[in-house]
Amino acid sequence: MSEFSKDENIKYGTVKIANEVVAIIAGLAATEVAGVAGMSGGLTGDITEMLGMKNLSKGVKVEVGEKEAAIDIFIIVEYGSKISEVATEVQRNVKNTVETMTGLEVVEVNVNVQGVNIPKEDPKADKEPRVK
Repeated sequence: MSEFSKDENIKYGTVKIANEVVAIIAGLAATEVAGVAGMSGGLTGDITEMLGMKNLSKGVKVEVGEKEAAIDIFIIVEYGSKISEVATEVQRNVKNTVETMTGLEVVEVNVNVQGVNIPKEDPKADKEPRVK
């Protein structure tokens, strides 16, 4: 047995990962998935809003224990995406990313689809005039 082997009896102290850190990791992982238009601010109000990269944790609610985490994600999907596939991929990517980065076991990832992002028409697009 080498002197560098892991000894479970040695305690150096505790490591606590803040909920906000887990929320940011989960938000970034969710936005990496194709078909996710952005995060939704659905937690704090009824109005769904698109949030920028700075506010990724606002579309995420987490409960972090000593060894486990539960995550609720609020997203907006792109129009034309298959919602069930996007949601499943968000669950997979969030779980894998959070577990890899934090060492916590993610016991659940609940995906809440708050809206669909419909592309706006380009007002400068060449349109035929109504009258000639």
